[in-house]
Amino acid sequence: MSAIRKLLYCVDNEWRQSATDKYTPVMNPSTGEQIAAAPVCLPAEVDAAVQAAKAAYPDWSSKPVGVRTQVLFRFRELVNQHFEELSVLLATEMGKNLNESRGDVHKVVEACEVAVGAPMEIQGYAMMEATRSHDICLYREAVGVFLGIAPYNFPAMIPFGWFIPLCIVAGNTMVLKAASMVPQTGMRLLELLIEAGLPKGVVNLVTCSRQEVANLLSHPDIRGVSFVGSTSTGVKIYSGAAAAGKRVQCLTEAKNHALLLEDAPLEWSAQRVINSCFGCAGQRCMALPVVVAQESVADRFVEILKGLGERLVVGAAYDPDTQLGPVISAAHKKSVLDWIDKGVAEGADLVLDGRACAPKGFENGYFVGPTIFDHVAPGMTIGDQEVFGPVVCIKRVRDFEEGLAVMNANPFANGSSIFTQNGHYAREFARRTDGGMVGVNVGIPVPLAFFPFCGNKRSFFGDLHVLGRDGLRFYTRAKTVTTKWVSPKESGDARARVSTWEGTINREL
Repeated sequence: MSAIRKLLYCVDNEWRQSATDKYTPVMNPSTGEQIAAAPVCLPAEVDAAVQAAKAAYPDWSSKPVGVRTQVLFRFRELVNQHFEELSVLLATEMGKNLNESRGDVHKVVEACEVAVGAPMEIQGYAMMEATRSHDICLYREAVGVFLGIAPYNFPAMIPFGWFIPLCIVAGNTMVLKAASMVPQTGMRLLELLIEAGLPKGVVNLVTCSRQEVANLLSHPDIRGVSFVGSTSTGVKIYSGAAAAGKRVQCLTEAKNHALLLEDAPLEWSAQRVINSCFGCAGQRCMALPVVVAQESVADRFVEILKGLGERLVVGAAYDPDTQLGPVISAAHKKSVLDWIDKGVAEGADLVLDGRACAPKGFENGYFVGPTIFDHVAPGMTIGDQEVFGPVVCIKRVRDFEEGLAVMNANPFANGSSIFTQNGHYAREFARRTDGGMVGVNVGIPVPLAFFPFCGNKRSFFGDLHVLGRDGLRFYTRAKTVTTKWVSPKESGDARARVSTWEGTINREL
């Protein structure tokens, strides 16, 4: 057996061997075999990444924005050139099927295409003669060093789509804490970003322990934090980093609901629910793991949903025929199976059971088959808390108003959808749902990157979301400059009185 490859970390565009004796296994979820090992970087190594980012900031932030966008233009082209290589690598270490992995990589390209519009989007504004003989300009400028804490479920899109493009195009630098279970995709993307001409220290990558992350939250040289992960961890990161005076955005858990009304096309709607809740093996915060179905069509809808679920092809992530790949790890597989057991114990009707799923030839992989619960009642945790697996729950309601109330009672509000042909109900739903991203006959209501990814309630902690104008505002700060040029006549009048409010009130005092 060949030795397991020990991965490196990156500081100042240099890939370094960690001095640690602790490594996190990187597995192939389709086979259950270890394929690499990620270092648990030492405190000094993590701090070196911060210091490199700090040292790079003055020069990088002073470069014209057009120079910074050129790096992203070249990076985008390199990602396209290596698109299939990146997709297969992602599928191998994360477990998404190839189509889903390609979408993950495509989101990097999309984010770069948005970020290169920064010359238009980070312009400030100005007013001449804002008060008598005073002009005022507002500029948006870089902030400093940011910490990006990435999850395992989108190894390309989140760190190299949500975090890095907008962060660096605005003139900041970043320390990326890659997810230790899936670090290779991010490492390969950083190699391409460096190849695109990224200066030393602008983006540095480490894999480390939670303790090192906790230390970074109060690090004096970190100015802001972007995080995606669990709500419990997000609350700690938000409170800790905010208390240390940093700007923070934490995108956390979800339990998105879809409302299915009796006039909806059932087969058409079921296909979109299947795609949403079983795509990425349910390991995404924009899945639809709950369908709130109007009672009059619930029986037929569940029958259709079950049939579609039974026909899904489960297999190795990198097999082109696979529709449902494995979950990320043995521990997570156990967690999902425990949730299914709990749903049965709570009294929900298990319509389709995926617990015994084991594709031929991949019996050691971390597979959970499509699972459907019906008659999920209020108070059942299977229908209210995030499972993060290929499990969908059906809650039955009498009408639109009851359905909306059931949905809005959930503590999470990342996204929500309605399936209907009724314009009145669609409009009322969009207006009154708590979900931050709303779909009307759309199973995955994620907007394109020029709009923000805007969750609500316990799905988000912060003030400015990722992507869109929100993202560029998060990675920049405002500065106003008030200017008065003195005329020759004024400069010679030594007896002129100066008001305490000179230039600050737009009326004569």
